Amino acid sequence: MSANLKYLSLGILVFQTTSLVLTMRYSRTLKEEGPRYLSSTAVVVAELLKIMACILLVYKDSKCSLRALNRILHDEILNKPMETLKLAIPSGIYTLQNNLLYVALSNLDAATYQVTYQLKILTTALFSVSMLGKKLGLYQWLSLVILMTGVAFVQWPSDSQELDKELSAGSQFVGLMAVLTACFSSGFAGVYFEKILKETKQSVWIRNIQLGFFGSIFGLMGVYIYDGELVSKNGFFQGYNRLTWIVVVLQALGGLVIAAVIKYADNILKGFATSLSIILSTLISYFWLQDFVPTSVFFLGAILVITATFLYGYDPKPAGNPTKA
Repeated sequence: MSANLKYLSLGILVFQTTSLVLTMRYSRTLKEEGPRYLSSTAVVVAELLKIMACILLVYKDSKCSLRALNRILHDEILNKPMETLKLAIPSGIYTLQNNLLYVALSNLDAATYQVTYQLKILTTALFSVSMLGKKLGLYQWLSLVILMTGVAFVQWPSDSQELDKELSAGSQFVGLMAVLTACFSSGFAGVYFEKILKETKQSVWIRNIQLGFFGSIFGLMGVYIYDGELVSKNGFFQGYNRLTWIVVVLQALGGLVIAAVIKYADNILKGFATSLSIILSTLISYFWLQDFVPTSVFFLGAILVITATFLYGYDPKPAGNPTKA
């Protein structure tokens, strides 16, 4: 049963990661009549959906009792304001990160984005060392060097990019800066969140409700500051269609899927999922979206990134085969 859950969670992670990137990219480049949906509002709606999903999970864990659900939410959130406030910092960073991903995929093809975004492994490792005092092994340090080399190859300008330099250089730079900033924010927020989870005994679903609450507030502030005029003119849900809702739902489920993978899978399988997602994104970006022409340098970089992903999660077993008592 556990093996089935392991591979089921792995398959769901591959599907969620790949489909989110591709649908988000497609939704930001699809030419339609009327105004395009606002990414700032999509981030807010995704946070609200995440809160609803986590409340349902807490309801299930409390044996489907509304009274027990109300008591848990009251005791764990309202009665512990300082514990709840600790989530404001990572929540604000996650909100920034989610908005940056829309910017990145508006300016980069899905394949380049997927590979470059794996730099979050590097930032997470560095923040883990500095904030949690973790020690990295030889294989992990080697994987980080390979990872940086691979991403550098992926970002190496190709002949086609040189031809369209005047048209695409600006947007490519904006997309790259958005991805790099998202990598740093993802690394810091992820390690900060891990630190909080280790210091308290609250469930990951309660913590995600707290994250979603602050994320909604920060997201609404972003909507008001950056898109307030457009919202007042065309409405909060301007440009929303079936594809937009698919993107929002996939983004809302992302954190829950990762939580399931952490529970049932291991680092090797997570690396395998990342590699499959990169390959699928590259193929679909080339054949379906037709916004990406792979080069030999890109393939070399992608292979290095995939190798680094596996190597970082590699855990060499100690010599010998000790028997259990």
